[in-house]
Amino acid sequence: MINFLRNAVIKWLKHKKPLPHTPLSDFEKARHEVRLCDVVLIEGRSRVSEVIKLITQSTWSHAVLYIGRMHDIEDPLLRDSLRTHYMGTPDTQLIIESELGTGTVVRPLSSYEREHLRICRPRGLNFQRSQKVIRYSIGRLGTSYDTRQIFDLARFLFPWFILPRRWRSSLFSARPGKSTQTVCSTMIAEAFGSIDFPILPLVKRTEGNQVKLYMRNPKLCTPSDFDYSPYFDIIKYPFLDFHQYAQQRLKPWDGSSELSAAERDYYIDRDSSEEENVKE
Repeated sequence: MINFLRNAVIKWLKHKKPLPHTPLSDFEKARHEVRLCDVVLIEGRSRVSEVIKLITQSTWSHAVLYIGRMHDIEDPLLRDSLRTHYMGTPDTQLIIESELGTGTVVRPLSSYEREHLRICRPRGLNFQRSQKVIRYSIGRLGTSYDTRQIFDLARFLFPWFILPRRWRSSLFSARPGKSTQTVCSTMIAEAFGSIDFPILPLVKRTEGNQVKLYMRNPKLCTPSDFDYSPYFDIIKYPFLDFHQYAQQRLKPWDGSSELSAAERDYYIDRDSSEEENVKE
């Protein structure tokens, strides 16, 4: 009965809104430019995505790690391990992600072809260190998704004292959570933590005006942290590149398409506005 209710809730949380008619990102450009160990952020369209976006006050609700193609993985034993989880063609661009109801899996990058994407590129990461990050992430394949962490993050929205004691997070206990469970950004944060690569560390000055970094608990990492991190470069590939229209005075604003009733609450039809001004 408990498993039935759990699966029903997960199914409800994973329900997605329809894809937009026009994508917000140019996937073809992104897939040609993405590099090993880039973190790809996804806006997300599911109910759980909306929860994460609300909690983190960010557009981004999901993060995946790009691991390249099979031949990009240097260690043959690691390639063999990956093949036990993915049986596709060797030239497919692959990502590793942790997903609610599924756990940590490997998928083609094309799974997010029509989604709103942003690439976060770790600065100064050489090939050998990137292989260590990939090794860690492949080692996490098959682990389950920690649904408790959504509640751990959510409780930061509320004053501590109003929560029942049994709901209070065990996040900072000696052994936080189960070692066999993870979430999308936690797994990636741990992968970079395995090579001491910072995401959003605490920076403190010590005696003698020296600087010391303290690694943040990876279980507190959210997708937006990669967007905010000073150690990652942000790369955007919008679907419509306005640089192409620099000499045409933003010609794409013109056209015959119409806004839906819901869209009119958020966007302005320039042509309609001009017609109303003429009538006045």
